[in-house]
Amino acid sequence: MNKIVPSLWFADNNCEAAINYYVDVFPNASIDSITRYPDSQLDDHFAGMTGKVLTAVFTLNGQKFTALDGGPVFRINEAVSFTIECADQTEIDYYWDKLSHVPEAEQCGWVKDQFGVSWQIVPENMAELTQTPGQIQAMMKMKKIDIAALVATK
Repeated sequence: MNKIVPSLWFADNNCEAAINYYVDVFPNASIDSITRYPDSQLDDHFAGMTGKVLTAVFTLNGQKFTALDGGPVFRINEAVSFTIECADQTEIDYYWDKLSHVPEAEQCGWVKDQFGVSWQIVPENMAELTQTPGQIQAMMKMKKIDIAALVATK
């Protein structure tokens, strides 16, 4: 059971598209439940939101999340990101190809997906690969982390 569950507020009414996409990208993923806004004709508080996601619960590789279509007041930004610790370069390449949709946001393993969520795609042994000033300098120049380049730089 997760004690801390991240909650994502999608401002552009694309919550369902986002969670469907994430469930396709991540292994051991599922959409656990979706509750929709009621008919806005019954309550003015829900004007324009009929059928949109009020709350969704989904799981990505064992981590539970909640999400919602929240309207334009708050937007996802880089102040929060999710780290994907990868076993090898193949896994880094896989997640990079699936999640990087904003090339100007790429730096040091960070990417931004098509829904505005930031991800850090790094090797699970990143601390070991950034022990020397040379390795840290090399990493700072990278967009996607290159494990072989960090190993070669001492």
